[in-house]
Amino acid sequence: MALEDIAAFRAIPNLVYFYPSDAVSACRAVELAANYRYMTFIRTSRPATEVIYDNDEVFEIGKAKVVEKSDDDKVLVIGAGITLESARTAHKELAGKGINIRVLDPFTIKPLDVEAVVNNARECGGRVVTVEDHYAQGGIGEAVASALSDVDFVTKHKLLAVREIPRSGPPTVLLDMFGISGAKVVDAVMDVIS
Repeated sequence: MALEDIAAFRAIPNLVYFYPSDAVSACRAVELAANYRYMTFIRTSRPATEVIYDNDEVFEIGKAKVVEKSDDDKVLVIGAGITLESARTAHKELAGKGINIRVLDPFTIKPLDVEAVVNNARECGGRVVTVEDHYAQGGIGEAVASALSDVDFVTKHKLLAVREIPRSGPPTVLLDMFGISGAKVVDAVMDVIS
């Protein structure tokens, strides 16, 4: 899988970059792309991912979905595709320790739902972790950093991304090896709240 595609496609004017996280959101992405006037790109994950959305869930270009939320979330974690699963795994593990995190699925990386990112980051005390199966340069983390660059509150952002040339192997091993597994998200959350 390409690890530089988000960076390349974010630079193209009018392009919509979809990054669905399950079969339902992938189906909606295809429908929206087919009816969009300009160029689109849909990035899907190779491993099977859990279906998290109901069949009648409504999706919009540029609108994110909060998939895990409480009244006492300490950190906003943003992931897409396979790394949304990493974020949800971390959510379950941390909840067992009494630490609540909010998990956001961006659905489109371009346009990014800046309002959702900013509002949810504010509600989580400005603490944000992004996790992506992409190089750090030009990916989700940098899109989120750009969205947070003009806010009127202090933020702490930890960016988990692939930082070396990838290799083949079992997906769960590779996620951990490259620092984007659920366990690595837990470590990042603990670092951000310490």
